[in-house]
Amino acid sequence: MSERHNVVVGISGASGAAIGVRIVERLAENPRCAVHLVVSPAAERTLAEEVGAEALARLRALAARTYGHADIGAAVASGSFPVAGMIVAPCSIRTLSAVAYGQLDNLLVRAADVQIKERRRLVLLVRESPLHLGHLRAMTQAAEIGAIIAPPLPAFYLKPRSLDDVVEQIACRAINLLDLPGVRAPAQVWGG
Repeated sequence: MSERHNVVVGISGASGAAIGVRIVERLAENPRCAVHLVVSPAAERTLAEEVGAEALARLRALAARTYGHADIGAAVASGSFPVAGMIVAPCSIRTLSAVAYGQLDNLLVRAADVQIKERRRLVLLVRESPLHLGHLRAMTQAAEIGAIIAPPLPAFYLKPRSLDDVVEQIACRAINLLDLPGVRAPAQVWGG
């Protein structure tokens, strides 16, 4: 088999936990990917409320490795650990701001910062609306230092039939933004 890609998936406490779940599921289905999972304490609560009490256990079972949110000495916190990229889905404004301004007080943010400093892809599915000027400035700062800002917006032109269709489209788009060799999530065509 070809080289296996280590991909870090961070899930923060913003609403939209189903998108993070679907990204982990999609990546775990691909034998060329190994998911390294970091879940914030707020995300644990959001996962339970939005996806179900069993969601976190299911994610941990799918991941090649799960790290504690406070474990800033974990492998994914080092630039020497081979990682192909990282997705934070959903990405709270708190996490976005910490990434943008280098407030590295937890593993999720530290792992994201490592992606930027090592010039690897970091995809932030920022989940908030409406946005005030502070949010927009943090997004600009994160983009200027190298992050890809990808709010989880549905592609209405695909005419999704359900919320699951919307989650699937956003998850596949985020994975494809990593541009990993040999890893493409399928494009959806629901139509109607």
